[in-house]
Amino acid sequence: MLARLRGALLFIAIASLLTAVNPRAQSGASPGDVTFTRDIAPILQRSCQQCHRPDGVAPMSLVSYEDVRPWAKAMKMRTSIGPHAGVMPPWFVEKDLGIQHFKNDPSLAAEEIAKIAKWADSGAARGNPNDMPPPLSFDDTDKWTIGEPDLILKSKEVTVPASGPDWWGDIGLIPTGLTEDRYVSAVEVREINDIPKSGATKTVGGRYAFHHMTYSSLVPGEKGSEPADESSTSWPIHEVGRNADIFPPESGRLLQAKSSLSLAAGHVHSNGRETKAHLEFAFKFFPKGYKPQYKRSTLRLGNGIDIDVKPNRSNQELHSYAVLQEHTKIIAFEPHLHAPGVRMCLEAIWGHNIQTLNCVGYDHNWVKQYVYQDDAAPLLPKGTIVHLIGFLDTTPANRNPADPRNWAGGGRRSIANMFIDLGYSVALTEEQFQAEMAKRRQSMKSRNDYDIGCPLCWAPPTQTATQPSTAERKQ
Repeated sequence: MLARLRGALLFIAIASLLTAVNPRAQSGASPGDVTFTRDIAPILQRSCQQCHRPDGVAPMSLVSYEDVRPWAKAMKMRTSIGPHAGVMPPWFVEKDLGIQHFKNDPSLAAEEIAKIAKWADSGAARGNPNDMPPPLSFDDTDKWTIGEPDLILKSKEVTVPASGPDWWGDIGLIPTGLTEDRYVSAVEVREINDIPKSGATKTVGGRYAFHHMTYSSLVPGEKGSEPADESSTSWPIHEVGRNADIFPPESGRLLQAKSSLSLAAGHVHSNGRETKAHLEFAFKFFPKGYKPQYKRSTLRLGNGIDIDVKPNRSNQELHSYAVLQEHTKIIAFEPHLHAPGVRMCLEAIWGHNIQTLNCVGYDHNWVKQYVYQDDAAPLLPKGTIVHLIGFLDTTPANRNPADPRNWAGGGRRSIANMFIDLGYSVALTEEQFQAEMAKRRQSMKSRNDYDIGCPLCWAPPTQTATQPSTAERKQ
């Protein structure tokens, strides 16, 4: 009996020693399990923690295991609902059709979504602490994401009451102070206000006063001084949460000498506390002497007038068409609808071919811009019919409309509707178009490869100024 007792005690001691030196045994996870430290934390660092961190704009931190563990089931649900309103991270490109190569894509792969689901369903184990990646370092100072700006302009300050109706209007002009024309390589806009960065907010958008700002640059008092005039420069609209705009090296935007920013169409809203706020506009310039190779395209898609949104009806569609008058490279796709909007598609019709370039879900709480990778951006010949399709839902299935019982038409107010692609594109000469297609063909392995956004990539190259004719080659 004593021998058996000594044996049992020895077994317990050895088992305890093994447990003490094996952190994975402490975690209760076997080598095949999905764990927070090894599998989930890297996903959160890449795609979530920029917002979900202490003093971030998201409602909870997803940094430490203690932060994340209570939200395991919610993470499984929100990451698995597909490219629809409410998905996290908020990236709505449908992955089963169209172009799939974008800059700054935070979306999760199917394997990552499956890992999160398995982790949540199997007990959300911590795992080996030694597997934990080094924590990210977040810079909460006032640094700009585009780097050190060459020019920063500030709007006048507005005071917004704690509660009250939304306000639309002209915020005024901001002189640039430039004495010579400069071409802009990047622009970033941010709101500066007196709202505490930490703590809860009472409303959606509670950390901001500006919903959006549509602005342009112009030279006051000179021909072309109206914001809509062709000689002025329009800039990408500022919206809550929108990233900076990095323009292609071939197509910088002009900020004129003696110009001013015209903040002609701002939208300000109450957020639950009286707020003082202003906007800051940061510009980075191309070197002096830079000249753009490509000019901006005149492509405009959308219809803000003939919008007919019926109450309590799903699967409503809006359509807009444009025929390209020039060869065109689409740089960015930015769907913009209002609360009833749930989806938008962009098609290119060339001859008898209809190509769906992209379909994306839409959530009016998360307006997103999708910037194509340079070698995947749609490269469309003149004569192409570009087709924009908006999908709307005014049934209770869409939680965004404040009151889906009412008919609504087009308009700038939040209770009205919009249907527009706010993305931008450049126009190409014949020589530039052929050169762009030649670069695409270099990365295509054979004629069995097909570039969705380049319907003429395998067409015989046309003769250009850089290609001598047959007669010239024989001389």
